[in-house]
Amino acid sequence: MERFIENAMYASRWLLAPIYFGLSLALLALALKFFQEIFHILPVVFEKTEAELILVLLSLIDMALVGGLLVMVMFSGYENFVSQLDISDGKEKLEWLGKMDSSSLKMKVAASIVAISSIHLLRMFMDAQQISGEKLMWYVIIHMTFVVSAFAMGYLDKLTKHSH
Repeated sequence: MERFIENAMYASRWLLAPIYFGLSLALLALALKFFQEIFHILPVVFEKTEAELILVLLSLIDMALVGGLLVMVMFSGYENFVSQLDISDGKEKLEWLGKMDSSSLKMKVAASIVAISSIHLLRMFMDAQQISGEKLMWYVIIHMTFVVSAFAMGYLDKLTKHSH
């Protein structure tokens, strides 16, 4: 009975595979939205002010960072929790594949969230005349929460690695 339960629990990791595949569909949706933004801005690029163009470009950078985060979580999560990716030697392989454990994945996700939040905050500051001071203050507080959380996670990770 014990062996059956252990095997069933171990096999249940494959329930994560469709979730990681779903992230690839989310990446497709993000790519479609990215190119929709590109096609919207190109015909009117000369009518936009520099600030308006920069806001659109920051949105595109934001989407690129989220896309990279999706890829990182999709592949690293799959490799850490489901199965090793079987990529033949002749094919191009991402250098970090197989080298990112769940702890380093967590740190990279936290750093990506801080970067995404930074770009979002920069967009808010560039459009500050349209946003109330109180709302802007909350954006800064939320961003600083992400920064402090990422720093605390990194510090705790460093402590636990040195204690072993």
